[in-house]
Amino acid sequence: MSLNDTPSGERIHIGFFGRRNAGKSSIVNGVTGQKLSIVSDREGTTTDPVYKAMELLPLGPVEIIDTPGFDDEGTLGELRVEKTREVLRKTDIAVLVIDGIRGETPEDRELQQIFIKERIPFIIVYNKADLMDPDTAAEIEACLQTGAIDGAANSEKTIDKKQPAILCVSTETGRGIHRLKETLAALVPKKTDVPPLVRDLLSPDDLVVLVIPIDESAPKGRLILPQQQAVRDILDAGATALACRETELAETLKRLGRPPELVITDSQAFKAVAEIVPESVPLTSFSILMARHKGFLDAALAAVPAVGRLSDGDPVLIAEGCTHHRQCNDIGTVKIPRWLRAYSGADIVVETCSGREFPEKLDGYRLVVHCGGCMLNEREIQSRMRQTVSQGVPFINYGVLIALVTGILPRSIRMLNKGVPTETH
Repeated sequence: MSLNDTPSGERIHIGFFGRRNAGKSSIVNGVTGQKLSIVSDREGTTTDPVYKAMELLPLGPVEIIDTPGFDDEGTLGELRVEKTREVLRKTDIAVLVIDGIRGETPEDRELQQIFIKERIPFIIVYNKADLMDPDTAAEIEACLQTGAIDGAANSEKTIDKKQPAILCVSTETGRGIHRLKETLAALVPKKTDVPPLVRDLLSPDDLVVLVIPIDESAPKGRLILPQQQAVRDILDAGATALACRETELAETLKRLGRPPELVITDSQAFKAVAEIVPESVPLTSFSILMARHKGFLDAALAAVPAVGRLSDGDPVLIAEGCTHHRQCNDIGTVKIPRWLRAYSGADIVVETCSGREFPEKLDGYRLVVHCGGCMLNEREIQSRMRQTVSQGVPFINYGVLIALVTGILPRSIRMLNKGVPTETH
């Protein structure tokens, strides 16, 4: 990712769904103005979800996802359909593409019910309008009268009334493509209930010290995404960001001449940093701030008592939203299992997953430990959290867990006005 890119986790994810050969890939290419997906008359050309990050006017930075046909058959087809269901967990806006000649099918109706159940704003697009009966097209587009389009601009209203916008489109003639883009823009969710990473906690001229360890797990020549985002958020607040390693932290604080308004550290350095930073100075971690930003910090805090209740043989899932080369002292496979066993005194059984993979069935686990989710969009990380909690499994994240096992959890969330559940280890 270049420094000019909007991270995938901060982009609007637009998924295109439908039966095989309905024209999803043609619509994707028409909307983007690029040949992102292979187009063929042969059914099942798209075999895996195709992802493309781009700037799409008038929406801005988006992630376009072209999915395999929802009616695919056979063992391989079932796997493709499952991949499509995985895409649904991260989709902010769905476009259901229907073959305008064939008309609506049971698979199309099933997808609409899934969108409604998952509260995903969606648009229905009848493709191949140039080949449709004109009277049929006119009847379909009658749904574009005031109620449907005005309702589409408010995702809650759209879903409650089950009145998605309906368009007739032709990728051959270009009919309806511009209107589709405008309708997509009207459906972009307004993020009013999820806070920014850190800027809402700061005032102009505040000084924030960022503690960034440079060890074997640090990427060569760059900062990790939450660190980059924190710097930008601090600057947007009119505050000053100062970065150092934990090995230079004590000297840095001494030379400042005044205490900083906030110290943010990598969670892995929590213990060492807490011993250096005066108790009067607010201290938290990138991972805890990311959990708050993605909207699952409360769930992570609610899972705290479960850590101390782990017993020998209990299965624990450690999940990460990105994929990377595992180091000899990797946090997910080495450090967190070690901290969990030391804190709980239990010989737990650890399983891991990473990237886009996340198990559907979780009720066999006693705890799920997730990363901060910087590479996942808000909908996907919250979907994982809800999926876990709904099956009776506590869902905690790296930052909260590390603060807990190092004994500084109350301090690390104090400035966020959060409390720690009383039943701890």
